[in-house]
Amino acid sequence: MKTEVVRIDPARVSGAAERQAIARAGEILRQGGLVAFPTETVYGLGGDAFDADAARKIYAAKGRPSDNPLIVHIARREDLERVADGIPEQAEILAARFWPGPLTMILPRKPEVPRETTGGLDTVAVRFPSHPVARELIAAGGGFIAAPSANASGRPSPTLAAHCIEDLNGRVEMIIDGGEVGIGVESSIVDLTDPSGIPTILRPGYITAEMLAGILGQVRTDPGLIGREVRPKAPGMKYRHYAPAGRLSLYRGEGDAVDRILRDAVIKMAEGKKVGVIAADETAGRYEGRGFLVYPIGSRQHGEEIAHNLFRVLRQCDADGVEEILSETFYEGTLGEALMNRLEKASGHTIIDS
Repeated sequence: MKTEVVRIDPARVSGAAERQAIARAGEILRQGGLVAFPTETVYGLGGDAFDADAARKIYAAKGRPSDNPLIVHIARREDLERVADGIPEQAEILAARFWPGPLTMILPRKPEVPRETTGGLDTVAVRFPSHPVARELIAAGGGFIAAPSANASGRPSPTLAAHCIEDLNGRVEMIIDGGEVGIGVESSIVDLTDPSGIPTILRPGYITAEMLAGILGQVRTDPGLIGREVRPKAPGMKYRHYAPAGRLSLYRGEGDAVDRILRDAVIKMAEGKKVGVIAADETAGRYEGRGFLVYPIGSRQHGEEIAHNLFRVLRQCDADGVEEILSETFYEGTLGEALMNRLEKASGHTIIDS
């Protein structure tokens, strides 16, 4: 299969050439094909949410386990009723506050949504993205796109079209290049189907637990986020995700963590390994000039910057052939939980306390 790559400027989606490209992408989706496209979080790999064969194609293109649910993306708030049944008041409150935006809600599935899309579950994950290209594409494709991240399963999520090309070239009909995404980590996921009525966070993201609690009152975190084996109700809960090719280890601690990373980097280099260190801007200078690669990821004062750079840095480690990646940890700020969720999964929960 030849993959077509088209460039669409998010600021010019109403232009004649852009409308034509989106219409062509929409036709691919309507005919059961796949299109990778930008959202405000990461790039998604889209297929018709009501087409079971399209869902199977998504799993095949990514090499993704078929029990790992897909997220249904909609282009209008009112379309939630087409895919979800028995919508609770909590969902309406969250939609009014956070949609369009980086929040996915788990709700009871309408029978029309095939189980291939929902990973065999009776629930459905739904999101209304804010990215202009995504919204135009969803509308052009029929209004309902099932889309996980547009990467090979287990790899770092794509924040550039180049990442999609690297993983999916020849596996999908089209990749839309909308430039670099804004947030850089996937949407927050909250489950609203628990019999207790308490919303449950299945994946932390830009919409934090504090933000959700401020709207809903009480929220809790699913045990699957701390590594227990559970049947996944949302993407990323069961399988290793976001992982670079090299082995990633996380070093937890204050100043001692830097010293431990330095010592271990020297040891791994002596073993003949190519070593890279991921560090905050504030400490990156301490690693320079020692014979290993250093990847400044952003300032601890600006967690959004670190989140924005995370997957790009992990992919750069792969491009540089790094075999051992030693990373500082980043618990600070509103996105600390989301960042560490991704890093812990990428490392296989390899955390070293200094």
